[in-house]
Amino acid sequence: MTTCTSPDEALAGLLTDGMTLAVGGFGLCGIPSDLIQAVRDSGVQGLTVVSNNMGVDGKGLGLLLENHQVVKVVASYVGENKLFARQYLDGELEVEFNPQGTLAERLRAGGAGIPAFYTRTGVGTAVAEGKPTEVFDGTTYVQERGIVADVALVHAHTGDTRGNLRYRLAARNFNPAVATSGRVTVAEVENLIDAIDPELVQTPGVYVTRLVHTPDVVKDIEQRTTRARPTEGAIA
Repeated sequence: MTTCTSPDEALAGLLTDGMTLAVGGFGLCGIPSDLIQAVRDSGVQGLTVVSNNMGVDGKGLGLLLENHQVVKVVASYVGENKLFARQYLDGELEVEFNPQGTLAERLRAGGAGIPAFYTRTGVGTAVAEGKPTEVFDGTTYVQERGIVADVALVHAHTGDTRGNLRYRLAARNFNPAVATSGRVTVAEVENLIDAIDPELVQTPGVYVTRLVHTPDVVKDIEQRTTRARPTEGAIA
């Protein structure tokens, strides 16, 4: 595992046109934003991006859409990005939609060396079109393929000098599955320490190829929802 001094250094020599990139995060929560910006700045083209969604307009993976670097998206939800919809309807993007749990399992399976698995989710719908099916104990299942990405990008709250990672609360989301799915995995971490307690490790360092410390990462809020603070003595 190599500790790098910048996101650009962490991605040096890894990005090629036409590659498959798996990216952790859920909306704008837990995304490797500094690494995504480095991908944008690299100018790499023809990307297939595997991620739960494509961020929002102008943020997260939306930056790669703005720069017309993506040709295919494998995702679960994309409803917050108007540019994504426009590029899809204009025929600029190929889209492969996956049920959210199926996408998570496809990433996990790829990281575990499992080439395919069967699930009931999507049977009888457009999701199952063209895919093999099998009957187990009288129930039909559809075959889904594991995903192995050329490069995986993840964000962690804490990393150590051996590449072990730990995530914070809901920012964990897809990151552990994405981290295992890449032939090469690059992690950005908010806090870099000497060693994480082995009992607290969520992604073992064996999966991480390069790590970069990004202590001042900007955490954008996708949708800010608030309510008035109750007055003193009022029943909430």
